[in-house]
Amino acid sequence: MLKKIYFLLSLVAVVMLSSCSSKMKGLPAEYFTVTPQVLEVVGSEIPVTIDGRFPAKFFNKKSVLTITPVLKYEGGSVEAEPVVFQGEKVLGNNRTISYKTGGNFTMKMTFDYIPQMEKSALYLNFSVKKGNKNYSLPEVKVADGCIATSQLYRSTVSNANVALGEDAFQRVIKQAKEANIMFLIQQTNLRSSELNSSELNELKSSMSDVATDVENKVLDNVEVAAYASPDGGMLLNVDVANGREQNTAEYVKKEMDKAKLDGYLDTDYTAEDWDGFKELVSRSNLPDKDLILRVLSMYTEPEEREQQIKNISSVYSELADEILPQLRRARITLNYQLIGRSDEQIMQKLADDPQELSLEEIIYAGILTDDADEQMKIYETAARLYPNDYRGYNNMGVISYNKGDYAAAAEYFAKAAKIDPSAADVNVNLGYMALLDGDVFSAETYMAKGSGAKVGDEALGNLYIAQGQYSRAVVSFGNSKTNSAALAQLLSKDYSSAKSTLSSIKNPDADTYYLQAVLGARTDNASLLYDGLKNAIKLKPSMAKKALNDLEFAKYVSSEAFKSIIE
Repeated sequence: MLKKIYFLLSLVAVVMLSSCSSKMKGLPAEYFTVTPQVLEVVGSEIPVTIDGRFPAKFFNKKSVLTITPVLKYEGGSVEAEPVVFQGEKVLGNNRTISYKTGGNFTMKMTFDYIPQMEKSALYLNFSVKKGNKNYSLPEVKVADGCIATSQLYRSTVSNANVALGEDAFQRVIKQAKEANIMFLIQQTNLRSSELNSSELNELKSSMSDVATDVENKVLDNVEVAAYASPDGGMLLNVDVANGREQNTAEYVKKEMDKAKLDGYLDTDYTAEDWDGFKELVSRSNLPDKDLILRVLSMYTEPEEREQQIKNISSVYSELADEILPQLRRARITLNYQLIGRSDEQIMQKLADDPQELSLEEIIYAGILTDDADEQMKIYETAARLYPNDYRGYNNMGVISYNKGDYAAAAEYFAKAAKIDPSAADVNVNLGYMALLDGDVFSAETYMAKGSGAKVGDEALGNLYIAQGQYSRAVVSFGNSKTNSAALAQLLSKDYSSAKSTLSSIKNPDADTYYLQAVLGARTDNASLLYDGLKNAIKLKPSMAKKALNDLEFAKYVSSEAFKSIIE
């Protein structure tokens, strides 16, 4: 009887042990490797790769194991796509894990970043199903998160070079006034009908105007270019063209003396004006003009050209009536410079009577002062006097943006866009406004339209940072010395260039020094870290709280030097 009792107890123990041993146990954290070891935001996502290992004799042959990565943060959590594994005796389509040898696995996932995730942790949850029974294994913490240095772009763009609508003001404008004197075939004399033409009278009037208005007009020279048509022999045409040059030059010199216009008179002649001939034929409606143009391209010798064209008898009479007479001429050109208002005159006129200024002069006046309030008044004047031009509103938006008044900047940029929605400057600036809000999709749309802006490459650099394309950002910034350029270099791990850029920024701000501190942490340069952090907090006290929670400084946060700066 006693033997039976012992046998039954032993049987129960075996069954119980068998039952317990069939239940999978939890896995410690050392069975998982996470890349990166500390989670980091790239663009607007947190990419994670987990490499795991099931040890031998761990995986129950009749069980199904579901692993769910969970990123937990204060106030919430988010799950990634679960991965399912099965034992050798389970019929299913999941990956089978050997009980005897175990197995390795890799999980890749991304989490959409929100600011609360800057202080977070990544866990793995395990749920097991065996037959009709379900149970959970202890969750495992596998990584901390997350480094959000890339998100500094939303702050660094605050000192970006937003796009100013530039002026087209020219103080010195080249001017040219022309008149032609026409000649009869093979004649060189100046006919009175030609000397009294309205075109020539206007030219002579301009000579007098340049001579008397010395404050606003400066003579370069007067040119005389005489021509003969390409019909007739070369020797004859040389004499004719030369005679036309001399007679016209003599006449022009007398007119310059009358106008008291002192300056250079440059003269020249062309014996056979084949270039003029080709141009007139190209613009004509002659039925065989293509044939004539082919002759010009096929033959280079003047006499052969002339003979071949004469052989085209069907059109030669029309050439003689319509084309050739227009080539028997002397062209007189008055070249001078129109001198605009000086900087002082523009600013004085702006104060006294801005309505007398052109739009370009007013926009130009905006760069004649460094006073932001004065610039705002200038651009307000531009918008008031020239409401159909976008630049006044756009530039008021730039001033507001640089002051940190982003609400006002947004309103001005919207008004500018309503006037000219295709303006590259405006679209770049709207792109910057979108980046400030973290709206990367809209920023990309705007900046694609702003590619022609002067600061377009720098704007794309900021966009690429927001998209996590750090190498492309570095290329777009080129040699720019801005916080954003340094951030791109830092994120692409070009620490030497980042250090050089940060030290070259003319007006460093809190972001400049904070980036310096991050650079110090990444390069194990404690002096660089502490100096940067100290200056950042001095300029912007809220940086202390940010630094305290920033995993970039995890190695230093417990040091007395770090604590003294933060406190």
